[in-house]
Amino acid sequence: MKKRYVNIFFFILLLPLIFFFIPFQEASAKNSPITYAKVDSEVTKGLTEFIGRAISIAEDNGSESIIFELHTPGGAVDAASDIAKLLRNTDVKTIAFINNEALSAGAYIALNMDEIYMVPNATMGAAAVITQDGNAADKKAQSYWLAAMKSAAEQSGRDPIYAMAMADDSINLPKYDAPKGKLLTLTASQSLEVGYAEGVVKSKDELLNTLGYSKAQIEQVDKSWSERIAEFVTNPFIIPILLSIGSLGLILELYSPGFGLPGIAGLSSLLLFFYGHYIAGLAGYESLILFILGIILIVVELFVPGGILGFLGLGSILMSIIFAGENVVFMTISLFIAIVVAITAMVILVKFFGKKNRLFGKIVLRDSTSSEQGYVSNSSRTDLLNKEGITLTPLRPSGTIIIENERVDAVTEGGFIDTNVKVIVVKVEGVRVVVRELKD
Repeated sequence: MKKRYVNIFFFILLLPLIFFFIPFQEASAKNSPITYAKVDSEVTKGLTEFIGRAISIAEDNGSESIIFELHTPGGAVDAASDIAKLLRNTDVKTIAFINNEALSAGAYIALNMDEIYMVPNATMGAAAVITQDGNAADKKAQSYWLAAMKSAAEQSGRDPIYAMAMADDSINLPKYDAPKGKLLTLTASQSLEVGYAEGVVKSKDELLNTLGYSKAQIEQVDKSWSERIAEFVTNPFIIPILLSIGSLGLILELYSPGFGLPGIAGLSSLLLFFYGHYIAGLAGYESLILFILGIILIVVELFVPGGILGFLGLGSILMSIIFAGENVVFMTISLFIAIVVAITAMVILVKFFGKKNRLFGKIVLRDSTSSEQGYVSNSSRTDLLNKEGITLTPLRPSGTIIIENERVDAVTEGGFIDTNVKVIVVKVEGVRVVVRELKD
């Protein structure tokens, strides 16, 4: 049993070394006047890292321009704000090529670039701030976002009224199918008309030709698999799922023999969570250290009774998860949801599938150690039943008797029996021997 826990301990201890040896894909640096990067996902912290890397490559290569091909439904406001800062702080000319759609946070990112080009059927706008549950954000968040949209348009010399109408449905622009009560979404032709696009092109090749880069050397920057993982893992809808799988897997593992699939699934989910947040720049080494410390304390608790180390270990793991996210409130809510889901799923699985499934049959102890099945908690003295003896000490009501030269602890049925009195064993309950005085 101890060997099993020691193996688990070292397995968990060695897993974090993955973080130090995983290679990260990088584009090769070479003199190229144009850098091209494709943004085809939701706006998350993982995307921030990719755009930051693309800008760094463009700067290192001495690129004249960096073109971002945008096709995104939007995403996190805080991630979009970070991306906007990266775009504004670079000296490289930034060009947005909207190939299909740049909605919500995607529209904000496009407005923070120097130039915008769109394909004929592209759209840009609908940038209202909503919460995780799909409701409108509070007035403070809406006011911040409205000011951010206005500022993004003004900095690039565009009329801010259209950017504001994308985020505020109280602005009346019926000419562009955005009367009061409806957010503005501009088509390619409308964007060109109001000065929100420098041109409409049919393809990437036409864009390069329009910009005068048809024969230019182009450095293509693609997302590395680690950045794609970071994008996926930092998605607000994926975080509670990963944490739920991690919690459920570890709970199942605690009640199942050996170290198997539930434990591997649970640890893998948690490590994936930490890895994605680490790549996205959200989780530092302190979060990872807290997580490892928590696992160590829980393993030590298996050998040192008391419960304190186990609670400290659990608290350390919970804190490491909370600190791994940028928003403490959101991470706390996600963690609470994960724990509730894990406990509920555990109860349902055991209750409805426990009897029929071999796996859950191993998790839940269904056998009882009853005396009818031959189990006893202590040695039983049923062999003394109906035997006679002599009291060695007074029984008040307990004392010592002698039966066949053997000292036996005994009790009376409730009365007092003096020394050197004959008694008979009338009942045996495990090691409890009940005697009665023999009358001549």
